[in-house]
Amino acid sequence: MTASFLHGATAKVLGIALLALLMLIPLSQVEGLVRERASRADEATQKIAQRWGAAQEVGGPVLVVPVLYETTQDNRVTITQRNEYLLPDRVAIRATLAPELRSYGLYSSVVYVSTLNVEGHFAAADLAAFSASGGTPQWQHAQLRVPVGDVHGIRGATTLHVGDREVAFAPSDGSVAGIAVIAASMAWPQAVDASVPFSFELTLAGSERLSLLPLARTTEAHVEGAWPDPGFDGAFLPRQRHVADDGFSADWQVLDLNRAIAQHWRDGDATGPDARASAFGLSLTRPASPYQRNTRAGKYGALFIALTFAAFFLFEVLRGWRVHPVQYLLIGVALCTFYVVLLALSEQVGFAAAYAIAAAAIALLIGGYAAAVLRRRGAGIGLGALVGFVYALLYGLVSSEDYALLMGSIALLVAIGALMLLTRKVDWYAAAPRAGARDAA
Repeated sequence: MTASFLHGATAKVLGIALLALLMLIPLSQVEGLVRERASRADEATQKIAQRWGAAQEVGGPVLVVPVLYETTQDNRVTITQRNEYLLPDRVAIRATLAPELRSYGLYSSVVYVSTLNVEGHFAAADLAAFSASGGTPQWQHAQLRVPVGDVHGIRGATTLHVGDREVAFAPSDGSVAGIAVIAASMAWPQAVDASVPFSFELTLAGSERLSLLPLARTTEAHVEGAWPDPGFDGAFLPRQRHVADDGFSADWQVLDLNRAIAQHWRDGDATGPDARASAFGLSLTRPASPYQRNTRAGKYGALFIALTFAAFFLFEVLRGWRVHPVQYLLIGVALCTFYVVLLALSEQVGFAAAYAIAAAAIALLIGGYAAAVLRRRGAGIGLGALVGFVYALLYGLVSSEDYALLMGSIALLVAIGALMLLTRKVDWYAAAPRAGARDAA
């Protein structure tokens, strides 16, 4: 009875299932290799950003005025100085991006040069808030600070036009809400009975993302660029946008009612502004990196190994051919090798070409091996064609970002239904697959 069981279909199925589970070990190693290569790609992206310019954060100018406060205690007068910050009443930003790909070894990253035209004004009523604060504003030491996420990426800046004056920007060790700045120092007029307009132009180099900070009572932004796959993100989505193969454009409008940033604050306030929490903008995305697609393909590895093993087992059951467990093992190793070849080639020739080459190589390898093992050319051609079909299906799953789960579930249902249909007349109680095949015949 024991010998009958060991040579029966049940033992064969259990043995094939065990081999399929063993294939999870090399598949997990391949997943680790994909993560390692993706980590190297991230490191390369960071090195490109260090040399070119990181993801940029930009906002309108913030008026910073030192204010002296006088306190008396025990007949002693103490004078302290605190910076007070005032946001503009309105800021309009118009940005034009010129993206390109920069490479570091095998890896590439999206970078851009952006030209930003910024204009707006400070309201007279807001400027009067300094006089009502109870201190003595030091108008002669005022600064206009423009937040820039990575000052290393500044390629150029015009003079700052304030009213009828022009002031040059200079480096600054100060900040606005924890963000680095460039600053223009000037003696601000003490008595202002009308709004004070300003304008300037800034050229920035950055990587992958541009964020705009809504540092005004009303912030309006228009961004355009020659990139087909922008990803709009941040705290606010554009009110209108247009995306085409040759580029994109988008418009935002953010009010002070929409953000958790005060119009006027001072150093030392218990809750300082969190400008980054209200930032909005876009990322220059690529639909799916080779490593994302390799990871997605690896998730279906166990399923397709099981389907290939099932196909070989059907040949045993329905045709009465014998395949040794070692031969199943070699086929499983070949299927796992596909993912290593795919990863290596996708770094060199792109994912689509790498997939075609790797799938064709494995399909020919398994088809040729099956023809030699089973001593039937037709069987090898049939199994090779089946493996090719499986990889074609896998490519559809990998390429489809929105319908991958739906396609995968339908494919799995069809595969199970086909197995049930083909084996509906097999006598699984037979001593060996060959006996079952005679009954099915």
